[in-house]
Amino acid sequence: MTFIPLHAFSDNYIWIIKEKDSSRFWAVDPGDAKVVIEYGNQQSANLEGIIITHHHSDHTGGVQELKDQYHCPVYGPQHLVPLVTHPLKEGDSVRVFSTEFSVLETPGHTLDHLCYVSDQAAPALLCGDTLFRGGCGRIMEGTPEQMLNAMNKLAKLPDNTLVYCTHEYTLANYRFALHLDSNNKELTKAQQECSQMRKNNEVTLPSLLALEKATNPFLRTHIPRVVAQAATQLGENIANDSVSAFSQVRRAKDSFS
Repeated sequence: MTFIPLHAFSDNYIWIIKEKDSSRFWAVDPGDAKVVIEYGNQQSANLEGIIITHHHSDHTGGVQELKDQYHCPVYGPQHLVPLVTHPLKEGDSVRVFSTEFSVLETPGHTLDHLCYVSDQAAPALLCGDTLFRGGCGRIMEGTPEQMLNAMNKLAKLPDNTLVYCTHEYTLANYRFALHLDSNNKELTKAQQECSQMRKNNEVTLPSLLALEKATNPFLRTHIPRVVAQAATQLGENIANDSVSAFSQVRRAKDSFS
């Protein structure tokens, strides 16, 4: 199984899932139908299905046009019916070719956010705007507690899980992460590697969950120095419980420039 990023808008990735030599493919969060149709035409391939992580238009804007053209099923949050033909909830699954993806509910960025994790030996995580390389999504509809729960849920996945998020935010995320955790050697190395990748116009994804747990401040809000630096930036006392600590780090990122 191969994952191919298609660029959309300024920094979105629409992930194409393809099997070797197959004339069929799946699309994840197709906010722009045009780039998916162009890919299909170039590859002489047919869109077999669509997976949606959440309702924001940069993830769903192309779905109806693709659905009309390819007559394919659409899997995603329940409240998006009738755009979604196969509504999903925690514990459901989606079969993509021969691979089963389990559905995880991860409210926080939005209340309807779903992530999908494959049953492969090296799992693939389709995490939309919940988890980014070096960061996480803004809390736009949910609460800090919900977003922390989502982070904790994803952190329990195997360390060799490949993380496929949907935005090229890596360098901006690493700039903030280093602000909080400047002595983190693994973070410094990752930042340097990704800076070179972006100079070469390369995609910094997928990431590896083990790397995220070692470098991503939103998976490290239990580390005192990370929270202490966020509190200093905000001019606040250091949070004394896990939810408040996560909120402090998230609010520090929101105001970071």
